[in-house]
Amino acid sequence: MIKTMLEQARRYPGLIPQFVFLGIGLTGATFYLIRLARGPHVTLWDKKNNPEPWNNLDPTYQYKFVAVNTDYKNLKKEGPDF
Repeated sequence: MIKTMLEQARRYPGLIPQFVFLGIGLTGATFYLIRLARGPHVTLWDKKNNPEPWNNLDPTYQYKFVAVNTDYKNLKKEGPDF
């Protein structure tokens, strides 16, 4: 495949910038996925030392998924009391 790309680049020099930008985009996407995989301190991929990191969190830990301006102190809590 790389051989074909080099042959095409020699035959059509206008494709060289397209190959360069394609490589930059793939590299950037790869680094971004690695950054996301390393993630916040709650998400750990250490299966040997801490297989269930969510059990170490305080029950009052405020998970924020979608809410933008929510006052968590005034919300009614449903579920078991710890």
